[in-house]
Amino acid sequence: MSEQLDNQSTSSKVRSIGQNFRIIGWISFVLQLVLGIVSSLLLLVFTIRPPGTPSSSAETGFGVFLAICGIVALGISIYLAFRCKNIGRQLQSTNATNRPRKNETVKTLQLALSVNLVGMLLTLLGAQAIVGSLVFKAARQAGVPFANPNAFITAQDMFVVQANANTITAHFVGLVASIWLLNRITR
Repeated sequence: MSEQLDNQSTSSKVRSIGQNFRIIGWISFVLQLVLGIVSSLLLLVFTIRPPGTPSSSAETGFGVFLAICGIVALGISIYLAFRCKNIGRQLQSTNATNRPRKNETVKTLQLALSVNLVGMLLTLLGAQAIVGSLVFKAARQAGVPFANPNAFITAQDMFVVQANANTITAHFVGLVASIWLLNRITR
């Protein structure tokens, strides 16, 4: 009798964890997807120019490359958030053989943590490079006004900075979701 009660309490605990995975997985998936799409569009629209068009200092170089790498990592994180949602659905199954093993679930969450940390690092380094180029541009702008129209910081430059901020926020959402779920599953 006691063994049957233990199995029922374990089963309800697993289902509760599954519900958490589904909810947090969906929230993380949607937030990261929206922020990732906005970041991708901003970078696409404001960094790709037709040949012969002058480009801004914030639109070129290593900073944008790192920002794009951060968005690629975000794509992987979005997939892992979707996978967490599916793990939650599997955990809620009444058939215990359909449920994923705890170590597989923990490995998925650890992978999500690693991807988000690497993505956030790449995006932060890209943001530093872009902001550094804008600071240099602003310093030049103060010295010689109206000398070069490309010397001014434009709204396009700021959209590139905004794209990086969105990507960093998306990686932060992924980190928080993964840490919370990891904490929940290892209790």
